[in-house]
Amino acid sequence: MRGGTVAVVGGSIAGCALASAAARAGADEVVVLERTHGRLADRGLGLCIHDGRAAELAATGALPAGIAAHRLTRRRWVVRDDTAAGPAGRVFWEQPFPFHSYHWGLLWRGLRGATPAPVVYRQGAAVTGVAGDGERAEVRLARGTAEAFDLVVGADGYRSVVREAVCPESRPAYAGYVCWRGNFDARRLEALGDGGWPAESVTTVCFSGGSCVIYRIPGPDGPRVNWVLYAMPPQTGRLPFDDPTSFPPGRVTEELTTHLGALLDREFPPYWAQVIGLTEPADTFVQPIYDLETARTTAGRLLLAGDAATVVRPHNTSGAAKALQDATAFEDAWRRADTWDELLRAYQAARGAAGREMVALARRLGRGQVEQTPAWAAMNHREAESWWQGQLGGAADIGGQAMTP
Repeated sequence: MRGGTVAVVGGSIAGCALASAAARAGADEVVVLERTHGRLADRGLGLCIHDGRAAELAATGALPAGIAAHRLTRRRWVVRDDTAAGPAGRVFWEQPFPFHSYHWGLLWRGLRGATPAPVVYRQGAAVTGVAGDGERAEVRLARGTAEAFDLVVGADGYRSVVREAVCPESRPAYAGYVCWRGNFDARRLEALGDGGWPAESVTTVCFSGGSCVIYRIPGPDGPRVNWVLYAMPPQTGRLPFDDPTSFPPGRVTEELTTHLGALLDREFPPYWAQVIGLTEPADTFVQPIYDLETARTTAGRLLLAGDAATVVRPHNTSGAAKALQDATAFEDAWRRADTWDELLRAYQAARGAAGREMVALARRLGRGQVEQTPAWAAMNHREAESWWQGQLGGAADIGGQAMTP
């Protein structure tokens, strides 16, 4: 099938990938509608993509070449041990970790730069509603105008306007815990001396009621250290956990900052507490953890991708890969279809169940690493491996599934 017009609502990672896929597949017109005016490339979060998924996505063109990435090979699980271990704690398990880490902004910049020339990227175009029951789909904009397209793709994330039209019954569910996130210039580590931390290693600090993942990522000005700490929030006071960015960088409340400091002092090996302490307040934020699954990813002339289709807890390390896989499946379905209906049916078949399985796996990982943590310090290597396989529940690994050829 060739021709047609496509609107992609949302211009971040999923939006850029879906727009490029539509253009490569043969759309006459592709318009990306991004609500923000700011520079998305300024987002400094770290993320990882499994080496197997990256190879598949590079082969399809969904992951462009030349985007800065940092190679990771091993994951070490560490506990505080004041009696026998040094300041970096005791490693009770080590496992392969075949991933590359990325800087969100640099990955977005690479995807944005790779969008074919016919793609029109419009910033400051806030979408307030969509409709797609007939032979065309309509997008309503905040400025009061409406535009018609053959297909509207919802790549507008957690609070998707398009999902409201496709699956109005689906609502993100708060998992009951939060994550503190931060990153800083890796050169600051020099002040702490050698903590025995190889550059290709991921460290997971484990404690009762939570865990923290620490690894290096590339940055615009050199390597950075990225960390994500999962734990229950303080029980005092009333904190508004109605948005995953309720406490953005520089605006984390004193209560949350104090809670984090006490947790680091109480639970972390001293070296890793100092590592987290190198993060500036302007580079630290708190994100409530949510998940969401949808019964369908298409309806009429509407289609969902990325976090608009499923919100997966970060433990699975699959968010970016999943968005790029959605784009790959979309392009493949387009090339095989003779009609819009065939395209939409093929995409639903390819991505519907996959998204729900990712959500289920991430829930198991959240239970095991935050909600119902084991006695980490009592585990040996064999017991840790058995615990991990129970977490996977038959999945081959974290990082997302291989796509069906």
